[in-house]
Amino acid sequence: MSLFNPTKDQVREFFCMTWHKQVSNGILTPLESIAARWMVEHPEYHELLSELEVAKDKEFSVENGQTNPFLHLSMHLSLTEMVQVDQPKGINAISKELTIKLDSEHTAQHQMMECLGQILWESQRNGTQPDMQEYLMLLQRLL
Repeated sequence: MSLFNPTKDQVREFFCMTWHKQVSNGILTPLESIAARWMVEHPEYHELLSELEVAKDKEFSVENGQTNPFLHLSMHLSLTEMVQVDQPKGINAISKELTIKLDSEHTAQHQMMECLGQILWESQRNGTQPDMQEYLMLLQRLL
């Protein structure tokens, strides 16, 4: 699997296999440990994560009010890594402050996800790289 450009099936397989390891007390890699932590926080996804073939075929429609659990978990994973390495510079401090303000890292990440989603959407729409300065500005507004 290409770490930086996985296919839809590879992403879904990663999360489903990680969930299988989690529930069967398997040994997780560091990346799987982070992913499993967020999967535990989302019990509404557990049934789907337990059925790889169903997960691979399932479509999620924003028009029908459906959240794509694999996109959601991927964003948790991305945000966690951004915060750990403090890239973009300052995101670690913002995350800590927002977590204290909201009394929940999970809730803080959900708010940060909205900002990340906006930046990624604008980047795709404009055919440009994500604007990290704009991203940090959006995150600062959460405080």
